[in-house]
Amino acid sequence: MTEKDFLPLPYKTLPAEGKITWKAPSNIALVKYWGKKKDQIPANPSISFTLDACATTTTVSFSKKEDTESFSFDVIFEGNRKDEFKPKILTFFERIEAYVPFLRTYHFNIETSNSFPHSSGIASSASGMAALSLCLMDIEKQMNAGMSEDFFKRKASFLARLGSGSACRSIEGDLIQWGGHEKIAGSSDLYGIKYPHEVNPVFKNFHDTILLVHKGEKQVSSTAGHNLMHGHPFATERFAQAHDNLDRLEHIFRDGDLKQFIKIVESEALTLHAMMMTSMPYFILMKPDTLHIIHKIWKFRESTKTPICFTLDAGANVHVLYPESVKEKAIQFIQNELVVHCENGHYICDRIGNGARRLI
Repeated sequence: MTEKDFLPLPYKTLPAEGKITWKAPSNIALVKYWGKKKDQIPANPSISFTLDACATTTTVSFSKKEDTESFSFDVIFEGNRKDEFKPKILTFFERIEAYVPFLRTYHFNIETSNSFPHSSGIASSASGMAALSLCLMDIEKQMNAGMSEDFFKRKASFLARLGSGSACRSIEGDLIQWGGHEKIAGSSDLYGIKYPHEVNPVFKNFHDTILLVHKGEKQVSSTAGHNLMHGHPFATERFAQAHDNLDRLEHIFRDGDLKQFIKIVESEALTLHAMMMTSMPYFILMKPDTLHIIHKIWKFRESTKTPICFTLDAGANVHVLYPESVKEKAIQFIQNELVVHCENGHYICDRIGNGARRLI
C-alpha cells in the first residue's frame, strides 16, 4: 500500500458529537529502529514484542464547531490539563490532516493516562500516539461503515507512525515488524505488520520485567537521538546489521532457539547505546546501576543456564526478558539481586500482549 491508499473518499455523514476510548500498549523492540528519514520513515527495519500491562488509555470526546479554520483541542493527562503536550499533538494533527480531513470540523477533548511513569523510557509516546490514532480511526469508521478491520488497523498504524515512529508497532500483537525488508512479505516503511513467519510457542508467552533504574526525563529525546544518525560514522554498518539480524531471527523464531535469540537481543540493545556514545554530540544514557544489572544477568545466566536476557531502549531502564517456563526462577532472581538497583525499588512485571482494544 502507498500513502495515497489512506486518503479517504468524501465523507457521506459527519456525526455531531461522540466519545471513544481505546487502550493501546507499549512495545519493546528486539531489533531496534534508530535513525529516521522525513515523515517518520525508518532508516532500518525493526521488530518488537507488544506488551500488555504498560499501556495508555485515551478517551476522545468530540463535538462539531462553527470555526473550521483551525484545530481545536484540549489535553487532560491523568486528570490535569497539560497545555505543554499540545505542540506535539498539533504537529501530529498537521501531519495527518490529509488522511483524516475531519480534524478541523471538531473540537476534541483528549483525556489520557498511562499505567506506567511518564518519560520513564517505556515508550509512552508509542502507546499514547497509538491510542489517539485508534480513537481518530474509530471516528472515521463512523463516517465509512464499510471499512474493513484490516484496513482500520493498517491505517491506524500508519497514522500512529506520523506521531511517533515506534507507535505503529503498538496497534496489534504479539510480534510486530515495521520497515521494508525484502524477506518479510508485506513489510512496509509506512506501517507495522504482524510478523508473517512461523513462531515457536516458546516466544508466545514471554515475560518482560521492567526495572526502573531512572524515572526522570531522558538526557536526550528520542527524536534528537534519531537525528544523530544522520552522518554518523557507523550508520551504514548499523542499518545493514539490523537487516541481517532480522534474517537470522526467522529461523530462531521458527526453531525456538533461545540461545541465539538472547545473543541478538542483547547485541541490539548494546548497539543502540553504542550509536549514542559514538555520535556527535555523544551521550551515555546508561547509569551505573544499568551496568550492574547487565553484569548480574550475565553471571546468573552463566551459572544457572536460565534463558534470561536484557534489552534496553534509549535510556537507563532495563527490560528483563524470559520465557514462561522459567518465570518463578527469574522473578526470584530479579527480586533478590536486581531490584536493589531500581529507583525506590520500583519495577513493573509485564508480558507479551495481544495489542490495543476498544473500551468505549
